[in-house]
Amino acid sequence: MKFSSKKIIFTTLPIALGVFLIWYSLSKLKPEDIEAIKNSFRTANYWWVACSLFLGILSHLSRAYRWQFMLDPLGYRPKFANNVMAVLVAYLVNLIVPRAGEIARATTISKYENIPFEKAFGTIVSERVADAVMLLGIIGLAFIFQTELLSSYLFSEDDGSSGYTYYFLAAMGMLGVVFIWLIRKSKHPFAIKIQNFVIGLIQGIGSIFKMKKKWAFIFHTFFIWVMYVLMFYVVTFALPETTHLAFGAIIVGFVVGGLSMALTNGGLGSYPIFVASALTLYGIDENPALAFGWIMWTAQTVMVLFFGGLSFLVLPIYNKEED
Repeated sequence: MKFSSKKIIFTTLPIALGVFLIWYSLSKLKPEDIEAIKNSFRTANYWWVACSLFLGILSHLSRAYRWQFMLDPLGYRPKFANNVMAVLVAYLVNLIVPRAGEIARATTISKYENIPFEKAFGTIVSERVADAVMLLGIIGLAFIFQTELLSSYLFSEDDGSSGYTYYFLAAMGMLGVVFIWLIRKSKHPFAIKIQNFVIGLIQGIGSIFKMKKKWAFIFHTFFIWVMYVLMFYVVTFALPETTHLAFGAIIVGFVVGGLSMALTNGGLGSYPIFVASALTLYGIDENPALAFGWIMWTAQTVMVLFFGGLSFLVLPIYNKEED
């Protein structure tokens, strides 16, 4: 019963947080603000939204195709259609139960292709290592493009806080070095978990370069993440206020939106708020910034619900016919 309670909390808490963020965001809006956002929805160019969804579909197809490069060395050749539908089901499950999509994906391909669950799940973990490296790289780009903005905000001498900021960053750097040293020397179970995680991360990256079709795998990894960024980028043309956003603003908005997905199920409530807060740093008014965030989130969520739900229904029918 105790485990069941934890599971319920783990599932419902992110949804509750998302609902709270939606309520909090709407409660701060005046009637004229709500009307302005509605007007943005009415006048948006949804051709660009459709283009974004098409790019999203391409990324999912590429992810399903890339998965085969991990399964090949294990001696498995699942049908491409099953790979695609397993990936889409995983995205659907993630909207309901955070981080459960990987388990659902491995379970699905195991059921319909007779691939042992642990082997399928292992390939998915290795994929996530590659995706983590790409995400870190894009976050690095975001910091590079936002350096001037951060510098003017953090190191402004107008309020005399510049020196304190430098001291704070230096102290944080020293604490980071001490933390790494303690983790490396410690035998505490928590420290050992961190050590094993880092070792697994390094080994996962190394296994990619030992792969027979490593360059094809790397190409698809880059392709997937380029599609993700382009999905965000093309929607900026849907609203006149966001059409002329600089590339740096797009990268920062994409990263902030992506990180918000970890807070709630599929970014429920958090995605529009986080994206809007990023875009306002670049001179976009709050109302069109919020409208952009909601349009982007709604389009992605509807796509996952439709194709994920369709895959869930089609999988048993498709595999029954194949049998």
